[in-house]
Amino acid sequence: MSQGQNGLTYAGAGVDIDAGAALVEAIKPLAKSTRRPGADAALGGFGALFDLKAAGYADPLIVSTTDGVGTKLKIAIDTGLHDGVGVDLVAMCVNDLLAQGAEPLLFLDYFATGKLDVASATQVVAGIAEGCRQAGCALVGGETAEMPGLYAGGDYDLAGFCVGAVERGKVLPDLAAEQPGDLIIGLGSSGPHSNGYSLVRKIVERSGLAWDAPAPFAPDQTLAQALMAPTRIYIKSVLPVIKAGLIKGCAHITGGGLIENPPRAIAEGLVPRFDWNAWDLPGVFDWLQRTGGVADHELRRTFNCGVGLILIVSPAEAEPVLAALLNAGENAFVCGELAAA
Repeated sequence: MSQGQNGLTYAGAGVDIDAGAALVEAIKPLAKSTRRPGADAALGGFGALFDLKAAGYADPLIVSTTDGVGTKLKIAIDTGLHDGVGVDLVAMCVNDLLAQGAEPLLFLDYFATGKLDVASATQVVAGIAEGCRQAGCALVGGETAEMPGLYAGGDYDLAGFCVGAVERGKVLPDLAAEQPGDLIIGLGSSGPHSNGYSLVRKIVERSGLAWDAPAPFAPDQTLAQALMAPTRIYIKSVLPVIKAGLIKGCAHITGGGLIENPPRAIAEGLVPRFDWNAWDLPGVFDWLQRTGGVADHELRRTFNCGVGLILIVSPAEAEPVLAALLNAGENAFVCGELAAA
């Protein structure tokens, strides 16, 4: 090949291959820390292998999910609080797997940016690794894409991909088993999780508060810190009661809130009847509602309102399920029941 006359390089076009290589080296120990039976979580190959037999499955079905973090990332970019969004990314995928009764096994991420900053990207991936440890799944690979001209400045976006497994015949929801009078158990959230942040940002703008101002609902934190609380991951507390056969249905309360998500786990002919007085609306949602003048229905279909996951159980199983969840550190409570439509 002849030497180019104009001396153009990929770096000169805005893509730093050396920065990408430095990021890979920085995250290798993070991936290694997520090893689990079935995966060694080593980086560097063109694909990742997983041994379902080594993970203890006899006749599994594979379940896959993908999601992002949404405009919550804009707050991270504007404030430099990158640590928790990786946990959010994992949580949005693995909690969806849980709704099918599946155990998360392996996770991959996609990080796209205009100009790769190794330090902030490493913070993000450290959060992804932390989320994987919380979920018990292996971070087996990913992709970092530097795309100048498509993303501005330090902007970046994230996508996550998770693969899980559930034994055949154990898939949730068990629609045939659901009936009127079954109870709905709610599990407390850590805040808005990763949904509704376009509205959150609009309400913050209306409030006139700066991101570094004390949060009105959590004065020991800045507003940004309080709103960036990572999404709660429910795998280690909920999967045991699912595997014990005590759960008929499970819904991850994400976009669509408590209005649109529960019906996805409920049989035709049944509807959820929530007792809206069964739990106190957390301060963050009270502040968002009052500051934004948000109506109750709009609040409930946009945010989780303090309930990040719901489980459907028979009345006879409610007590042992609640006891197991409370012992596992969850804030769990009966918040409604199923009724005939």
